[in-house]
Amino acid sequence: MPELETRIAAGRGDQPADTVLRGGRILDLITGELLDGDVAILGDTIVGTCDNYEGREVIDVSGLILVPGFIDTHLHIESSCITPFEFDRCVAPRGVTTAICDPHEIANVVGTDGIRYFQQASEHTVMDIKVQLSSCVPSTHMETAGAEILAEDLAGLMGLPSGIGLAEFMNYPGVIHRDPQAMAKLRLFEGGHVDGHCPQLSGRDLNAYIAAGIGTEHEATTAEEAREKLQKGMRVLIREGSVSKDLHALQPVLTERTAPYMCLCTDDRNPLDIAEYGHLDYMIRTLIALGTPPLAAYRAASLSAAEAFGLKDRGLIAPGKRADIVALDSLEQCNAQLVFCGGVRVGTAAFDARGHVEPVGRASVTAPKLTEASFRSTGNREATDVIGIVEGKIITQHLTEDIAIVDGDKAPDTTRDLIRIAVVERHGKNGNIATGFVRGFGLQKGAIASTVCHDHHNIACVGADYADMAVAANRLAEIEGGFVVVCDGNILAELALPVAGLMSLAPFEEVRDRLTDLRAAAKELGVVLEEPFLQLAFLALPVIPALKITDRGMVDVTKFEIIPG
Repeated sequence: MPELETRIAAGRGDQPADTVLRGGRILDLITGELLDGDVAILGDTIVGTCDNYEGREVIDVSGLILVPGFIDTHLHIESSCITPFEFDRCVAPRGVTTAICDPHEIANVVGTDGIRYFQQASEHTVMDIKVQLSSCVPSTHMETAGAEILAEDLAGLMGLPSGIGLAEFMNYPGVIHRDPQAMAKLRLFEGGHVDGHCPQLSGRDLNAYIAAGIGTEHEATTAEEAREKLQKGMRVLIREGSVSKDLHALQPVLTERTAPYMCLCTDDRNPLDIAEYGHLDYMIRTLIALGTPPLAAYRAASLSAAEAFGLKDRGLIAPGKRADIVALDSLEQCNAQLVFCGGVRVGTAAFDARGHVEPVGRASVTAPKLTEASFRSTGNREATDVIGIVEGKIITQHLTEDIAIVDGDKAPDTTRDLIRIAVVERHGKNGNIATGFVRGFGLQKGAIASTVCHDHHNIACVGADYADMAVAANRLAEIEGGFVVVCDGNILAELALPVAGLMSLAPFEEVRDRLTDLRAAAKELGVVLEEPFLQLAFLALPVIPALKITDRGMVDVTKFEIIPG
């Protein structure tokens, strides 16, 4: 930030600003009015509005509307399958000037080194990446992760400029039942910001969770759930990711009255969906198209987000605020024509001027060599627990189906859409392999495998053919992780993710194109899901109801226990 006297002088017009935006109108998120006049920027700070200014550079934004930069209030950059630097290049031109991330995906693979990688990267990106400290590594005791992070580990990561507080506390049973490790982490951040994660929690259990000092929540999937959380003082983050699509369900709750306590987030969104639909810009124009007042949509996208996370320096186009500005063609269309992040114009020159941080987590896939026999089911009861996919949601159904035991195995049955799912431990800890059944893919042949497998990021594989499942899973070890689609022993498509088995080193455009090929290959197998790869990843997350699978077996999330084999 420029020196105090210099800021005052430029705001008064006694000296020129660095940059002046002239001819546009400012959306005032306090009154809802469109304001005329220049916007004067000095360094990373807005010093003047609603008047005439001179600057070393004057940019004509006639006909455009200026709004504060968008703030994604909860996401895991790793789930975009690209590095923080490529994510920066992918979404900043769309108006996202702040991203509040939880790097618990990479932390589950390589521990605190993964968090430090994001903290270091945030010092160089054009957009402002805020790095929350991951609260639940692993997410529960029912999985094998590559690392464990305790309260004392988090203490050594605190105090950096990128920090805000403690990231989503997924182990909500640990909170409400006062688990000692959970309590140690909450005490470390007591009085500060703590992110929430409590799907379908209600009543006294929700009261207890909030009483722990947890202030935000992104897991609401119904208007009723969101309304109860708002009524109890939580900030509700409307989520629209590649799999978790809650915007339409929660849109009726977002009004000018509730907007101060509602924000927007993507959680997990890949470059293909960003290219096809957009990021927060997509959420804003969709909300408005559904009837949300523009003031409510834009407030949730910036000012409310800034206030929810204690970022008092942004969220408005006003003197003294950080110069995060998006110039739009219209409020309804939300197409960014020009973006400033901290006074820096987003574009090739800004991206080329960034520093570099060497990635961590290479050669992280050390799974056992797999064969057809690895995927046989050893159950001795025909009554079988089946994961039921709910497309567009990461919650699942807990189904029960009778599956015949033939030659000591329960085989996939594509006629009933009952296909094998397996999770293989890949961190070199124990070589666990767990198998089960899932319904909802529509897969008729072949196999799909991935090392993006929330949150432990073991190998997840679904298939109608055991041999193809073995080929797909073994291929992941050869390419350092990623996504693979196999049929009849042949690899139809793949994307290598060598950074912790989660992120590509390629440009986001190449990742986008590979994801297009992977989706097409999955459809060749009969898959009916729009986003099968991230949908697969969430089937292994044992903190989202109702039935999931980890390397230790099928998990009844409602009871928070592994189902006996």
